[in-house]
Amino acid sequence: MFSGRRACRGALVAAALVGVLAAATPARAEVEYFTTRSVLTAFFPKSERVTYRTLVMDGATRTRIAHRLGYAPALDRYTVFVATTEGKIDGYAVIDEENGLHQPITFATKLSPQGAVERVEIMVYREPRGDEVRDPRFRKQFEGRTARDEMRISRDIDAVSGATISSASLAVGVRRATVLVDEVMSPAKRTPAPGTVASAPSPTTYR
Repeated sequence: MFSGRRACRGALVAAALVGVLAAATPARAEVEYFTTRSVLTAFFPKSERVTYRTLVMDGATRTRIAHRLGYAPALDRYTVFVATTEGKIDGYAVIDEENGLHQPITFATKLSPQGAVERVEIMVYREPRGDEVRDPRFRKQFEGRTARDEMRISRDIDAVSGATISSASLAVGVRRATVLVDEVMSPAKRTPAPGTVASAPSPTTYR
């Protein structure tokens, strides 16, 4: 009789533990708002073509960018999209990811020919909460920022209430986008770090 009670009690405890573990594990809530093609079309609807340049993180480039960002870039290479019309640059775009609380956030940053942020869009959001960072009022704070701006949360950028980590992640990612674009801009338009030579990778056609 007692053994039966113990078995029943053990089953209840096990069920409770499963419930606790399930509650502690965030549900995957992936929502796609843009594909690569759709976000580039939204960014550059009137551009004749969009090419891309691959910035390879070789030794010198990685060191220079790490110095500018304050941390080593995670990837071995980054892609910067370049929109042009009649040979004139209309703007740049960077599609990148930055980790949120549990999952990476995929986002796109549009920049002017001079390297200033013009628009930020969330492409894929995977966290069960915190997608308030899609609020235009939050994203608008990045407009006009360049590689010279630090974009620190609570100092330069106001975080969204209830989405502080996602807000900080986007601030880090958007600033990285400005630095990457600055790296691929022509030497006449960017200021190289002391002791370095500015050079842009050759473009490749995207559309």
